[in-house]
Amino acid sequence: MAQKPSIPKGTRDFSPAEVAKRNYIIQKIQEQFQKFGFQPIETPSFENSETLMGKYGEEGDRLIFKILNSGDFLRKADKQAYEEQDSQKLTASISEKALRYDLTVPFARFVVQHRNELEFPFKRYQIQPVWRADRPQKGRFREFFQCDADVVGSTSLWQEVEFVQLYDAVFTALGLQGVTIKINNRKVLSGFAEVIGESDKLIDFTVALDKLDKIGEEGVKKEMQEKGISAEAIQKIQRVFDLKGDFSEKINVLKTILSTSEVGKKGIEELEFINNSIEALGLETAKLDLDVTLARGLNYYTGAIFEVSAPEKVQMGSIGGGGRYDDLTGIFGMSDVSGVGISFGLDRIYLVLEELDLFPETVSRNIEVLFINFGENESLYCLKAIKNLRNKGIAAELYPDEAKMKKQMNHANKRDIPFVVLAGAEEISNQKFTLKNMRSGEQSSVSMEELSAVLRNEE
Repeated sequence: MAQKPSIPKGTRDFSPAEVAKRNYIIQKIQEQFQKFGFQPIETPSFENSETLMGKYGEEGDRLIFKILNSGDFLRKADKQAYEEQDSQKLTASISEKALRYDLTVPFARFVVQHRNELEFPFKRYQIQPVWRADRPQKGRFREFFQCDADVVGSTSLWQEVEFVQLYDAVFTALGLQGVTIKINNRKVLSGFAEVIGESDKLIDFTVALDKLDKIGEEGVKKEMQEKGISAEAIQKIQRVFDLKGDFSEKINVLKTILSTSEVGKKGIEELEFINNSIEALGLETAKLDLDVTLARGLNYYTGAIFEVSAPEKVQMGSIGGGGRYDDLTGIFGMSDVSGVGISFGLDRIYLVLEELDLFPETVSRNIEVLFINFGENESLYCLKAIKNLRNKGIAAELYPDEAKMKKQMNHANKRDIPFVVLAGAEEISNQKFTLKNMRSGEQSSVSMEELSAVLRNEE
């Protein structure tokens, strides 16, 4: 008995309609990337393990998919690690490559390898799949696309301002209202760790704080204490958990909390610059909000941190994020190259647009008109017309088989094709076509020029 086919958990097949909707989102994002001056690149789906490992923190490393070496990989395995069941050491000896976890670290590797070919500041965008060995759930997959834009070679905060505008431009183009762009600064988080006397536990502190919306205040405090941060130290920043108000009000509270931290005050200064600039420029659709608990748990962020939330009426995690990394390329031997970048979560944006019914009705339609097949002579006459329509940018096709009329019409209905053309002996002799509107049922006799005009107006 044949085995029932399946796909791995956390992956999906996409129907033609779904692919059309995904391409619609990608097109809108790509258009804005290009308007803002970003250039496209692509990198391999897998990298050398040393390129990826150690760049995302302990939790991120666990979520990287490792690729077994080809051939008899166990022959070269670390025998002692195998006997001791030391999975970390064993993995290093049987897996030299891994699927990319995100697009940012591969981009840093790209910049270092191609530094002599690039003009800095270099603005790139990249739209490709990534893989994470995460627990699948709504809006979270093991294989998903990221749509990234980054600038390297500039420390200017105007880049952060532009990225806020880019987020706003994309969501405006998609018709998605009520999006919130959350912003924080790793220097502010460093300031928190400094004022409570736990600077050496900055990573533990930020990883726990970043989970506030998932495990709540008590859960965060418990995790911090488990990492060795005392209850007394946590109490010193209690106001962080209770912070309310608009951007300026939150900034004023931060100035009080971080009054003794130079690095914290620098972070506040950067946040104020970005907010003041955005207030002067204005946003079309999105709202900029300061979230001082935002940490994003990734080791390489050093300045501004972004995370985008969907409208409140949609139960969804973040649909975008990013931040400033001052020396990411340093891990590959190229120091002092600052960068900043953001990412759009294609799959989650898709789910949000679907739930809010924001896809245009025509987005899934790939054919404007179907020509009915009445036989060999009629088909050749139709194919000449189809070639003419395609040359004018109108999607058209011929039903391939000389089937019953009812079957061909049902095919058009099931594919939601708005027009059908009938061309028999009479139409051929008159150099005409019978055009049927499948929605209204109306039929009319038209010439080739009239057919083109009607279909072009309906696109």
